[in-house]
Amino acid sequence: MANEAVLALIRAELRAAADPLRGAAAQAYMKSPTPSLGVRVPEVRKATKAAAAAHPFETAEDLRSTVLVLWREASYREERYAAIDLTGLRSVAADPRMLPVYEEIIRTGSSWDYVDGVAHRIGTLLRAHRDELTQVLLQWSADRDFWIRRASITAQLGAKFQTDTALLSAVIEANMADREFFIRKAIGWALREYAKTDPEWVLDFVTRNGTSLSPLSRREALKNLEVR
Repeated sequence: MANEAVLALIRAELRAAADPLRGAAAQAYMKSPTPSLGVRVPEVRKATKAAAAAHPFETAEDLRSTVLVLWREASYREERYAAIDLTGLRSVAADPRMLPVYEEIIRTGSSWDYVDGVAHRIGTLLRAHRDELTQVLLQWSADRDFWIRRASITAQLGAKFQTDTALLSAVIEANMADREFFIRKAIGWALREYAKTDPEWVLDFVTRNGTSLSPLSRREALKNLEVR
């Protein structure tokens, strides 16, 4: 059951902090039909955290229900950001039952900010449920929805030494020929981030794949590295 008190408080706090001029600019920047209240991301997070603390969730199922209600009924972009912020609560961080929630957010949101907002949550699930989530991400890497494929590529951002390089290679290789900007950018981003942990691995990957990588992906991957 959704936590109505949390929903009401989040909605009220966001509307109270609205900045119409900033909201109009944000909507134009995102090129989205979804209106924006103009509330800054840190303020959204603060309001969401305060609402959850004031009215604690009794169960993980209540939290999942609340996230989905807030997501599906959102009138403003910030309400969807708040829904994503709720998924960061510790009680569901390693809960595999959150995966369908993240998938719905990605598929119905169809925007980089939403996708990137949950990608690291999926990465947390991967580290907690390695075998199950590895198979999911391999399937996602070949999905018809390029946003789902982007999430398969960016899920391990920040994993550092816990990165599964075989999985990272597989999801990138499945998408190297894609001409979609958000896929090419994701590939470069994932490689650039992992290069902070293992630059030799990234250099070798880029060298082995040569021109199979798009110029954008290659440039991003090597941005902070000395090219061989």
